[in-house]
Amino acid sequence: MARRDAIDLVGASGLVIFSTLLAANQVVIKLTNGGIGPIFGAGLRSAMALCVLGLWVWLARRRITGVRAAFWPGLMLGGFFSLEFVMLFLALDLTSVSRASILFYSMPVWLAVVAHFVLPGERLSARRIAGLALAMAGVAWALADSQSRDAGDLRGDLLALGAAFAWMGIALTVRLTRVSRLTAETQLFFQLAISAVALIAVAPLFGPLLRDPTWLHWAGLSFQAAVVASLGFLFWLALMAIYPASDIAAFSFLSPVLAVGMGWLLLDEPIGPGFVGALSLVAVGIVLINLRRKTPAGAA
Repeated sequence: MARRDAIDLVGASGLVIFSTLLAANQVVIKLTNGGIGPIFGAGLRSAMALCVLGLWVWLARRRITGVRAAFWPGLMLGGFFSLEFVMLFLALDLTSVSRASILFYSMPVWLAVVAHFVLPGERLSARRIAGLALAMAGVAWALADSQSRDAGDLRGDLLALGAAFAWMGIALTVRLTRVSRLTAETQLFFQLAISAVALIAVAPLFGPLLRDPTWLHWAGLSFQAAVVASLGFLFWLALMAIYPASDIAAFSFLSPVLAVGMGWLLLDEPIGPGFVGALSLVAVGIVLINLRRKTPAGAA
């Protein structure tokens, strides 16, 4: 498809579908953890997704290039990816999907703060500062909500926040190193290959590898590998190649909103009025942070 100057109906539909997949993934991880050890499951997911990526590269006649030239920053990219999913899978084993999603998808908040100092053109405007304030207030409110706190765990909450920081590390690595010059397939190759080896290697340190899994747990793992971790990521990058990044980022508020709703609907997680208010603050804050002023045609 040709490059677009704004999100159209096709793009908006694709982003809603992608956000729904990400939200559903949080629920699937929590359910899969019931039969497969969290870290072992995360490692298997990466290994299976790597196979899907290889099949995609072969069928689409794409190439994995630049691995040697960008080896060290690629190693950093894979390290952040591994750390992100160690913490996220453990977080969802301990705390509720609702609380983990609020904290994990707060990543744009912390990225906006760090980007102000390290990324050119990412200065904090008054609107973005207002968004930061709203989102941070929402995160604090969500953690303090008494009804959801009973279904949560402080250890899991902190791990979800750590996963958000690791995700931020991935974004900064892509922006600030030679990884930015790699193809999408090569970036994903680094993340999946390194995490598959690292996570499976350390999995025995985190308890039993298997927890009496059933076909449902294996199906959940397959969904994560094929639909989210490989093809889902490639679909996201395809949207990035067609639509403005700032317009796409503005849809990032959907994932935590949908994840909280799915946690309530599918897992019967408690969500009171206070938690809904907190979620609203986070969502509005993320939109304000990602919203970009349109540049008139012909302007420098």
